[in-house]
Amino acid sequence: MRKTDINSVAPGDKLARPILQENGNVLLGVGVELNQRFIDRLMGLGIETLFVDDPMTEGLEPTSAIRDDTHKQARDAIYKTMTTLMDQPVIKGRTIAPELGRTFRKVFSEIIHDLMGREEVMVSLSNINFADSYLFNHSLNVAILSGIMGLAKGYNRNQLEELGMGALLFDVGMTKIPKELLKKPGIYTPAERAQMEKHTQEGFNIIRAQHDISLLSAHCAFQHHERYDGSGYPRKLKRDEIHEYAQIVAIADVYDALTSTRPHRKRFTPSEAIEFLFAAGNTYFDLDLIKVFCKHISIYPVATTVLLNSGQIAVVAVNNPLAVHRPIVRVIREKDGTLPPSGYQIDLKDEPSLVIVKEV
Repeated sequence: MRKTDINSVAPGDKLARPILQENGNVLLGVGVELNQRFIDRLMGLGIETLFVDDPMTEGLEPTSAIRDDTHKQARDAIYKTMTTLMDQPVIKGRTIAPELGRTFRKVFSEIIHDLMGREEVMVSLSNINFADSYLFNHSLNVAILSGIMGLAKGYNRNQLEELGMGALLFDVGMTKIPKELLKKPGIYTPAERAQMEKHTQEGFNIIRAQHDISLLSAHCAFQHHERYDGSGYPRKLKRDEIHEYAQIVAIADVYDALTSTRPHRKRFTPSEAIEFLFAAGNTYFDLDLIKVFCKHISIYPVATTVLLNSGQIAVVAVNNPLAVHRPIVRVIREKDGTLPPSGYQIDLKDEPSLVIVKEV
């Protein structure tokens, strides 16, 4: 199978991975043959990439940071919590929140179990597509990325749990922001931006009210928009004034936000997002933390379809941890548009004149 841009999908292609609705129900299952109506509908739902069957890429199986079962369990918990909080009233200035600690402690325990069981150092996020589900999937992705960084830094079990609980719930304050504001396609007015920025305080209040969640976890919600140079909000904290958990969550938040489509912009490629993070080193984020993050992220996950500067179309076959921009790729289309008799592989680290131009 291979992962490809939806604009490159043609009628007759068959899905190799399912498309799920916001609540986790299957919208289109594995093996469905796509027609133009399906493709147009998926575009309308904001689906930008798909996994499709391709005989030229037989044997290439993308791997996710966590198992599909863990992903479903975590996402179900996030979905239930977020939707419940969206409907909860505010009484005497406080939101009545469901008990979160026990649920999310179990969820993050499974995530860490999966991450620790991986042999390879570099990871990619889920290979499952969801329609219109940014808020719910984003929290899970941030928790996975934060867990990877916590493991890389050698955190003990208690530290991992504090970080993970904070990462899973860091955006819980968004449940108190009007939906029409969350999905607004244009630029926010000053009043709207001020309202959006309240989600950090709202999230802090919700989490700190939980008797079985650490106050340090709550600070992931409160401080994830603070910036290393003091330009963030809500308190304009600088450098070590920002807890390391919150700095980690902030990096994961920005990376996943950049690589996701938002109402006001298209998504960045993983390599573009990495470039942004490095450019923001010791300005928005601690450069040492960015280096830790980038060592463990697969910017071209296995099965990603890419265009080479030679004009050839290829699919990533093997990642190279020592040269993340230069994986081994399998060529599936030549420069002149012809198909090779069989997919052959090129190790880009041995071909300095060949580079990946973009994902296609």
